[in-house]
Amino acid sequence: MTYEHLDSDLVNELLGNGRASLRSLAEELDVSVTTVSNHLSDLEDEGVIEGYTPIVNYDEVGYDVTAIMQLKAEGNALPEITETLQDHEQMISVYEVTGNYDVIAIGKFTDTDDMNDQIKTLLTDPDINQSNTSVVLNSVSENEQFELDTDA
Repeated sequence: MTYEHLDSDLVNELLGNGRASLRSLAEELDVSVTTVSNHLSDLEDEGVIEGYTPIVNYDEVGYDVTAIMQLKAEGNALPEITETLQDHEQMISVYEVTGNYDVIAIGKFTDTDDMNDQIKTLLTDPDINQSNTSVVLNSVSENEQFELDTDA
């Protein structure tokens, strides 16, 4: 096999099975285990692969409510607001964005009372000018990743 697309092929294999062994990856990619190990180490060192984590189905463990919060920050308080949100254990995603709001945060909660209590606590921050919270009714697609293009 040519090594031309080996890194993207390796990433794509791991997307399909993040727990694949070096040996099974080597067999699938038709290269040696050492080659897979070296390329995998390089991808980790370069920050392409940042870790190996399970995908948790939060509904199955009691976090049935997903909320999406849009927040407007006061002046230059954006870093403090995003840090507070990032440090909040139930916020699974925090984004600085363009548009009408400065921050979008996605959180998982056990029920609407839990959501309401925690969001009210977060919104006591005087540096938050405006907020809009939406409760997700149905998760159509979540935690999806896509394969890397090997033609690029």
